[in-house]
Amino acid sequence: MRTGARLTLYGLGLVVAFGGAFGVAGAVVPESTVADWTEGSEMNEHGEGHGAASTGAAGGAASGVKGLALGVDGFALSSVDAPAGVGEPGELSFQVQDHAGAPVTQYTTAHEKDLHLIVVRTDGSQFRHVHPVLDETSGTWSIPWEWAAAGSYRVFADFTPAGAGESSRTVTRTVQVAGGFVPVEQQPTRTAQVDGYTVTVDGELAAGASSGLTFTVTRDGEPVTALEPYLGAFGHLVALRDGDLAYLHIHADGADPEAGQTAGPDVAFAAEAPTAGRYLLYLDFQVDGQVHTAELVLDAAPGADPTDPEGGTHPEGH
Repeated sequence: MRTGARLTLYGLGLVVAFGGAFGVAGAVVPESTVADWTEGSEMNEHGEGHGAASTGAAGGAASGVKGLALGVDGFALSSVDAPAGVGEPGELSFQVQDHAGAPVTQYTTAHEKDLHLIVVRTDGSQFRHVHPVLDETSGTWSIPWEWAAAGSYRVFADFTPAGAGESSRTVTRTVQVAGGFVPVEQQPTRTAQVDGYTVTVDGELAAGASSGLTFTVTRDGEPVTALEPYLGAFGHLVALRDGDLAYLHIHADGADPEAGQTAGPDVAFAAEAPTAGRYLLYLDFQVDGQVHTAELVLDAAPGADPTDPEGGTHPEGH
């Protein structure tokens, strides 16, 4: 059985300086700042964060960082080369570099890929989850690319370095795409329509508590029972916190699919939000060899007072 994935999204305001108002630009952060972020994200043997707490966009304190730092454990994301404007065909490319600045060329396959690339505009729209190709000679990852809309984008590289006992890392850069745009305001929604499919989510998020989320896929009112394995599971979930885009790359609960096996219409996840706030959920599922992405939005309610032995709240203040 697969170990239950737990959604542990951490909040932190990302401090960046851009090399120009438009065009492609990587986030520039002093090494000392990156070191502070990395120290704050270290986990002890019980999976608990330690280090200085920081305040995230949702207003809560968090003791760890996931997907908000240029560098993690000596690994960093290089500058990102991509087309400068909307509708310009080209290539998006980058390197993952080690502590000496040398490109990393050896990886451990995780969820059937050596690296997962997530690109999303900072308002949560224009989401893409893709898998670029590695040139093992230069250590450069690349993929054909064309921007559909202007704005400021976050680029996440999620990978596991080669070596026994290595775990996944997530590093990020910011890219600016020239042109005017109107930000999308994300509103809670439990239903998404994508490519003729309807996806709904059942369950509630609560800060500091494990929550079961079940996604159901239907088409023309009928349950879809032909979900195919994709990246080692029947569903794949990326979750971002609205505002700071704190990131986690998780997979569904349940046994590993076997070759040729199908499932559906439900895909279940275990989720834990560290703070109250709005969370953007992107569910990938595959039918007939085609991957579809449903975008949903949930609000996490404040958790119970940890000092209250009954787990309740008391409006009277006692």
